[in-house]
Amino acid sequence: MDVLDRIKEQVEGNPIVLYMKGTPQFPQCGFSSRTAAALQDCGAKFAYVNVLADPEIFENLPRYADWPTFPQLYIEGVLVGGCDITLEMHASGDLQKATAEAGSKIA
Repeated sequence: MDVLDRIKEQVEGNPIVLYMKGTPQFPQCGFSSRTAAALQDCGAKFAYVNVLADPEIFENLPRYADWPTFPQLYIEGVLVGGCDITLEMHASGDLQKATAEAGSKIA
């Protein structure tokens, strides 16, 4: 399977997916750590992909949605953004709303 097809499958197959450096339990950069923490604070159930463990995704994800940096948060198949946008949404309460709506679709 082509790497862009794998990314598309991950994005469309999970209501919430975070592409990050490391894991939520062991983040490998501060931006990934803060983004995962914001999602966890909202009580969101989310999938994650450790881009450091998958060089193909690390190299090609920036092309997928034309977003050059990590982390990248997708909710319901749509790129939300990176750390700054996620933290702004968290502060305003919008992240909680978006993740609650998406989370209600998790079987």
